[in-house]
Amino acid sequence: MEHQHTNRLIHETSPYLLQHAHNPVDWFPWGPEAFAKARAENKPILLSIGYSACHWCHVMEHESFEDERIAALMNEHFVSIKVDREERPDLDHIYQSVVQMLSGQGGWPLTMFLTPAQEPFYGGTYFPPEDRYGRPGFPRILAAVAEAYHRRPSEVTQSIEQIRDGLKKLSAFAASPGALSPDLLTNAARALANNFDMVHGGFGTQPKFPNTANLECFLRYWHTSGNENFLNMVQLALRKMASGGIYDHLGGGFHRYSVDDRWLVPHFEKMLYDNAQLLPLYLQLYQITGDAFYERVARETLTYIKREMLSPEGGFYATQDADSEGEEGKFFVWTKAAVDTLLGDASRLFCRYYDITATGNWEHGNNIPHLTVSLQQLATMFNRPLDEVAASVDTSKAVLFAAREQRVKPFRDEKILTSWNGLMLSGMVQAYNVLGDAGALQAVRDTLAFVQAHLLPDGRLLSVYKDGQAKLNGYLDDYAFLTAALLDAFEATCDQSYCALAQQLTTTMLEEFWDEAQGGFFFTGKSHEALIERTKSAYDQAIPSGTAVATRNLLRLYHYTGQATYVQHAEQVLQLFRRHMEQQPFGFGSLLTTLDFYLQKPQEIVLIGTPGATDTQAMLQEIHRQYIPNKLLLQIDPQHLATALASFPLLRDVLAGKTQVEGKATVYVCHNFTCSLPVTAPEALTTLLARQASPAL
Repeated sequence: MEHQHTNRLIHETSPYLLQHAHNPVDWFPWGPEAFAKARAENKPILLSIGYSACHWCHVMEHESFEDERIAALMNEHFVSIKVDREERPDLDHIYQSVVQMLSGQGGWPLTMFLTPAQEPFYGGTYFPPEDRYGRPGFPRILAAVAEAYHRRPSEVTQSIEQIRDGLKKLSAFAASPGALSPDLLTNAARALANNFDMVHGGFGTQPKFPNTANLECFLRYWHTSGNENFLNMVQLALRKMASGGIYDHLGGGFHRYSVDDRWLVPHFEKMLYDNAQLLPLYLQLYQITGDAFYERVARETLTYIKREMLSPEGGFYATQDADSEGEEGKFFVWTKAAVDTLLGDASRLFCRYYDITATGNWEHGNNIPHLTVSLQQLATMFNRPLDEVAASVDTSKAVLFAAREQRVKPFRDEKILTSWNGLMLSGMVQAYNVLGDAGALQAVRDTLAFVQAHLLPDGRLLSVYKDGQAKLNGYLDDYAFLTAALLDAFEATCDQSYCALAQQLTTTMLEEFWDEAQGGFFFTGKSHEALIERTKSAYDQAIPSGTAVATRNLLRLYHYTGQATYVQHAEQVLQLFRRHMEQQPFGFGSLLTTLDFYLQKPQEIVLIGTPGATDTQAMLQEIHRQYIPNKLLLQIDPQHLATALASFPLLRDVLAGKTQVEGKATVYVCHNFTCSLPVTAPEALTTLLARQASPAL
């Protein structure tokens, strides 16, 4: 296919940038060539940040960046730079903070105007091609910004100074006096509960996001306090989400968020990081309740991830688009006529179960499948046996899924991000532990091998891989999330090389990202390119705070190795953000769960048994059957006990004077400096773990 226009983005690997490579806009990637042109021609920079699965990014491209007239204005007055936020979260952190300061809200596409020195002075998000939705048209914005830059430089300078001061304040933290006490967790949980929707589950009204970190806070508070209300809130939220349209009932997995308060209408993009966080949360509820509903959702989500998001090379893809054939959600929705044609006599039952109607529950007579009744209620309505109704629904789902697979699928962004892969690896380890899914464990091994081969040159992480090319220095999230995954994989496999690599990455992380002046972690390392601000934050975004995960890694490594520097750094972080956890708990859920790990101290579980042996597997199954949020697990092959003792001071403390009993798989459990007698029977381990794991019960 011949294109009328081709710009510099054609040489990039990012699918999002490549989508703009044939715009009439003279796009540059972020880099020195663009800055040099802006300086030489004294033009402001128009910075546009988005990502491939962003619906409104596509809208703005079609309306403005593909429009010859608007592109001509951009080319005449600006040097235009396009950035993929998933590749450059460092830039997105900075300029997203700026637009929130300027307008009180952020989002994508992000549109920011900079001086040639990268200093922002004006910005917004989506702009329509003409005045609409109460927003000024993009051409009017372009003309006004260009006029201000050249004719009112003093106003531009004043705006730059105010923004610069605001950015510095956002990254300035000081340790506050006060103890790191359980009261912080108690007060945070109660404050979060005040914003919980007791009808539909979740937090706030609309749009409604999963907010997994805050739900995990509820689980931990229930676990330590015994307050059933907090467990009930998590169950309500997860059941409502998995019943709503935000969940893909045919293919598994979750969409990004719901545009309404009852989880019916999703924003249809699917992100790796959402599913990576929701999978272990559903597994935790399954551990706690034994309810097959949560197990089914976890298994279906796992199936979706392995089917759609797992690269043959190893590694997980980033996103799936909301749109297909130019329409949002087209791949996922159904008309009743289409369902009737495919299912015949089974359609009536299926349509009642998933609320498929002739008028539709969404736009243009389309339906988003979601649950309004239980299977038992459905069986009662149709006066049929429950197992027969369940079988009919499953068969119908398979028929519709097969038909849906013939549709044009949403675009998949196949870049592999180190940070998001770390999150997904931790979820896959949990799927192996709780569900016994051997395929999940193999995916973990393959992906870790892939990362080591392609994203870890010279012991330093790179952030992104696409089309055989790895690039961009790793960010804090890359180091933190991958290290957490390595520690999880170490506990699951007994492979000490994973723990050794976790320690190596942590050493590099402390060297590169630690703030020697104030404590805490910067988002970018010392070796990173100089930007207008070196940001630092512990605030959760759509993904957990890298600071929070890094801090938990330090605590885990401290308990394994006994190295005091780990816990000292962790305590500095917790003290640095203590006041923020107290005053803004909604954005600090991940750090609050790390604080819980610090305050409760983990159960130290040591299993000595032959890997793969029946008795060893029985003990592991029992350990993972229970919800124990704060634990360390060391599996030791009795043939290599001496080596393990030399590597882990924890073992020397736990196993002092102790050994394997009569050649059987043997478990020792220690907590708060007290160790149990050896346990060799799963039933005895059940009782022991239940007693030690639930301090409030």
